[in-house]
Amino acid sequence: MNKLEILLFCVAAGFLISLVANGSILRVWSRRWKLPPRAAEFHHGPTEDEAPVPRYGGAALAAAFAVLMCLPWGWLFGFRPNPQLCVVAGTALAMFGLGFWDDLRALGARRKLAGQVLIASAAYWLGLGIHHYKIPLSERMLDLGIYAWPLTVFWLVAMTNLINLIDGVDGLAGGIALMMMVLLSIVSNGSGIESPVAAGMAGALLGFLRFNFPPAKIYLGDGGAYFLGFLIGGLTIYNSQKGTVVAALIAPLFVLALPILDTTLAIARRALNGLPLFHADQRHLHHRLLQSGLSRQDVTLGAYAFTAYFLGLGLLACLWRGQYLALALGGATTAIVVLACRFRFSRGWFNVSAVLGNSLRARAEINYALAHARCLEMEGERGGSLQSICEDTALIARRLGFIGVRIQFEHDAAVWKMTDCPKWESCVKQLEIMAEHSWTQAGAGKCCSYLFRHRLPGQPGCFIELQTPNLNPAATDPCQRTLPPARHGKLTPSKYKIVSELLAEAWAKSVNDWHRRHQQPLQFQPAAPGKASTPSFGFAPIKATANIAQPAG
Repeated sequence: MNKLEILLFCVAAGFLISLVANGSILRVWSRRWKLPPRAAEFHHGPTEDEAPVPRYGGAALAAAFAVLMCLPWGWLFGFRPNPQLCVVAGTALAMFGLGFWDDLRALGARRKLAGQVLIASAAYWLGLGIHHYKIPLSERMLDLGIYAWPLTVFWLVAMTNLINLIDGVDGLAGGIALMMMVLLSIVSNGSGIESPVAAGMAGALLGFLRFNFPPAKIYLGDGGAYFLGFLIGGLTIYNSQKGTVVAALIAPLFVLALPILDTTLAIARRALNGLPLFHADQRHLHHRLLQSGLSRQDVTLGAYAFTAYFLGLGLLACLWRGQYLALALGGATTAIVVLACRFRFSRGWFNVSAVLGNSLRARAEINYALAHARCLEMEGERGGSLQSICEDTALIARRLGFIGVRIQFEHDAAVWKMTDCPKWESCVKQLEIMAEHSWTQAGAGKCCSYLFRHRLPGQPGCFIELQTPNLNPAATDPCQRTLPPARHGKLTPSKYKIVSELLAEAWAKSVNDWHRRHQQPLQFQPAAPGKASTPSFGFAPIKATANIAQPAG
C-alpha cells in the first residue's frame, strides 16, 4: 500500500472506532447506567431548558487512539515501533485520566495544573523534549540546555489548556483539533507511524463530531480536551526532533490562532480587572459571539472558517520553511483586525486608554467584591443556616452598591429592597427577565438601570437577581441617595456584571454546600407570628411569599 492508501485506511479505522464507541456511550447513558455526574458548577452545565449531556466523549477518542497504537504496524505496513512515540501515547493517556477524573469529580484549577506539570515533566524525563531550536529566517541552531525542561513542560501544558479553554461551544474544540491532526499528518513525512496515527485521530474526530456538532449529544469533557491538547503538543515535539522545527512548532501555532487569541485576551482581561487568572467566566470569544445574537451553529462554522484560513497560512509557512514567515504573520494580523472591526463588543479593544482607565478605576471595587465573596463562601462552610446565608448575601449586595436583591427557590422567594424610592417596584417589574447569566437595561428615567439574573447550578427554578441603581452620572433619582458617594460612577455596566457574578457564584457555592450537607429542601424558614422573617440590617426588611410563581423566561 502506498502512503495515501495507508492514511485513508487509518482515517476509516479511526472513524469507525469513534462512531461505535460514542454510540455505545450514548446507549449506556440513555439506559441510566451512567457514571455519577460531576457536581454542577456556576459557569458550567446546562440551563433549565437543556437536558443533561454526557461529558465522556473523550473516552471514545482515547479508545480509538489506543486501538490505533496497538495495531501491528510492522506486520501490516512494515513500520518500526518508536520508543518516543510510545512515551507520547502513554503520557497522553495519563493526561486523559486526569481530565476524566475531573469530569467525575471537580479537582480544582491548582490540582489540575499540578497534575499537568507532573505528567509533562514525566514525558520530558522519559526522552520527549525540545532540546534544540532553529531560528526562523536563519541557519542558526540554539542548544536550549537547562531551559529544555521548563520549555517542554510549558509547551505541553499550554497546548493541553488551549484546547480545553476553547471547548465552550458544541463542535468547536473538536473541529479545531481535527484541522490540527490534518496538519500533523501532512508535516510528518518520516517513515514512522506518527503520520498514520494523526490521520487515524482525524477520522476519530470526524466520528466524534457526528455526535458533537450543534446541538451536541455528547461533550468532549475535560478528559477529551486534555487528551487532544497533550497529544497535539507531544506529536509536535516528536516531529521537531526529526529536524522539521518550523513545520512542527511554528505551523501548529497558526492553526491554534483562535484559542491562543482567546487565552491571551482572557489573561489580559482578568489581570486588568484584578481577578485571579484561573477564575472562570463567560466572556470568552465564543460566549461574546453567542451574546451578540449568533447561533451556536454560526459560531462553530465561523470558527471553522477562521481556523481553515490559518491552517492555509500554517501550510504555507511549512512549505516556505519559514522564509516568508513575516508575510504569513501579516496575513494573520490583517484577518484578526478585520474581524474585530465587524463586532460591536470587539471594537472597544482599539480604545486602549478607555479600556485601561475603566479597568483601573474598577479594580478596587472588584477586589472589594472578591473579599466579600470569599467571606460568604466561608460562612457557608461554617455551617450557617440557609436563611443566614441569604441574609449575608443581601447585606454584601448593599455594600457593593446594588439596590435590590431577589432570591428565588423552588417554592418560595424573598426580596430585599435597599432604597426608599417609590418607583423601585414598578421599575423592576418593567425589566425584562432574560436567560441565564444575562442582563437587561431599563428605560431612561428609571431608578433601576440594570438587572442581573444568575441561576443556581443543579437546582432548576432557583436563581438570584441583582438590581443596580441608575448608572447615569447625571441621575438625580432617590435611589442614588442610598449609595455611598465614592462608589457611584466607578463601576460601568460591564464591571457591575463582573461584581454580580462574583457575588452570585459565592452565594451558589454556599447554598449548594448547605444543601449537600443537610439534604433538606431549599426554602426559607417561615417567620414566627408577629415577627419579621429576617433582620433588616438597616434597610427595608425581607418580604417572603410562599409558593410564589416563577417569572417567565
